[in-house]
Amino acid sequence: MTPEKIFEALKAEFGGAVGGSSPAAPGRLFIDIDRSRLRDAANRLVGAGGRYQVGVGTDDRHRNGTLGLIHFFAFDGDHFTVGLRTAAPADHPDFDSITPDIPAAGWSERECRDLLGMNFPGHPKPKKLVTADDWPDGIYPLRREVPYNLIPPAAEDVAYQLDEAPPGTTIVPVGPFHATLHEPAHFAVYVDGETIKHCDYRGFMAHRGIEKLCQTQVSYNEVPFIAERICGICGSVHSVAYCQAVEMAAGLAISRRAEFIRVVCLELERLHSHLLLIGVAGHLIGYDTVFMHAWRIREQVMWLAEKITGNRKTYGMVIVGGVRRDITPEIKTETLAILKSLEAELVSFEKAIVGDTLIHRRTKGVGHVPKEEAVLWSLLGPTARGRGVDIDARRDHPYAAYDELSFAVPVVPDGDVWGTIVVRLAELFESIKLIRQALERMPDGPVLTEAAEALPALRPGWSMVEAPRGESFHYVLTGEENRPERWRVRAPTYTNLQGIPRMLQDNQFADFPIILGSIDPCFSCTDRVAVVDRRSGRGRVWSKKEMDRLSRSRS
Repeated sequence: MTPEKIFEALKAEFGGAVGGSSPAAPGRLFIDIDRSRLRDAANRLVGAGGRYQVGVGTDDRHRNGTLGLIHFFAFDGDHFTVGLRTAAPADHPDFDSITPDIPAAGWSERECRDLLGMNFPGHPKPKKLVTADDWPDGIYPLRREVPYNLIPPAAEDVAYQLDEAPPGTTIVPVGPFHATLHEPAHFAVYVDGETIKHCDYRGFMAHRGIEKLCQTQVSYNEVPFIAERICGICGSVHSVAYCQAVEMAAGLAISRRAEFIRVVCLELERLHSHLLLIGVAGHLIGYDTVFMHAWRIREQVMWLAEKITGNRKTYGMVIVGGVRRDITPEIKTETLAILKSLEAELVSFEKAIVGDTLIHRRTKGVGHVPKEEAVLWSLLGPTARGRGVDIDARRDHPYAAYDELSFAVPVVPDGDVWGTIVVRLAELFESIKLIRQALERMPDGPVLTEAAEALPALRPGWSMVEAPRGESFHYVLTGEENRPERWRVRAPTYTNLQGIPRMLQDNQFADFPIILGSIDPCFSCTDRVAVVDRRSGRGRVWSKKEMDRLSRSRS
């Protein structure tokens, strides 16, 4: 299958409703479709093997009086992606919902409704997702005329409407602040006795408006430092995904050495993230020995990260055009020695976990979802691979230097929490293998390629990076004034959280923490900077000058 054949098939079936196709880059294709056939065309793409990724809304009123919508689909086995693109008049922005057929599109459509004022007739859950309960109607934050720092008067007498309770169930609230949650979120868990029958999620309580900020106040070269702060764990993931999208839009080829260094940074993140999650999982089932050992081992990874980048976290390494620091021969030698020690410890650690019957009892059969439903919900990362879904952006849509490196993609058919643990344990060793290869095969050369001072407007770029939790997706449309016109971030937790109600169904309430924890949720990634004075507790908006100083500081 090729992108061109996909286009030809849609053209043959839908005729004049298919307006044309536009290649954005090798393996990247836009297909224009009349909104009246959007749902049918989306179903055809899924039927042809496409995996739903994300929907992106755009405000194009200043150009053609429309609101635009792009649904992205990945054809993983054939290594290409398709953006199904359509538009509607701004005074009648209705798009038939594709969610009844493609559940993974549910949040994207609700987000477009909240932030851009689009309507999706037929959506099974047409209620707020991103904006606050008391956000007034008629103000859509991602429309061009809305200032990034707008704080409108709160609407009165409004409240979030929970899903209707299944017969015979009681609602148990978890959150927005709870001992089992590390960030604010609210889960209304519907139980019959101790058995979970349904769950309604209300998140985005820490929505930071990062996309809007960067579309209005920040230049291309400053965005990576903000992108890195989307997540406290996956900083390099987001900065690499953003930079790759801009580099694609600009037609900028970076040096091969920089691509190898990006691999090192990304795999160090995978190592410390997986060890963090395995430790937390042990804590959630009352097994703090696992927690202590995992985090003790993780310290070696954090030391390496600081040695290579200058920081334990929030590295400031990745920028448009490459990376800011090189890896010296001395650091290479030290890194290889640490990796050898780390690998030896991980062998013993893995044996202890795999052989522990207590962990088996608390995780096997828990949060079970069959493979076909994992595919339906477009689950990602270890959450998918632990349920038999063989996907990995590093292999399926190669980026950086992964096309030159050999690694296995661990996939197990278990379909439960245990399966996700097994996958993460195996991936620890694959990450070590990848870092070794990257260090040993890294070619000489510069680490930074300068981009043009001003990029042409209206050039699209999108990028997928396999984060520890799964595929992160960034879309960029270049704009005026040396900044993106549109930047859309979709973290893997955004997708995996949509599958949580299914993972919880018919499980015991006592297993809620470990089922939720098994996806390694990052609510900050999902919510996508607020600054708080610790002494007064007051927040404030930073000026562009202050943000610029912070982004450039090496201290």
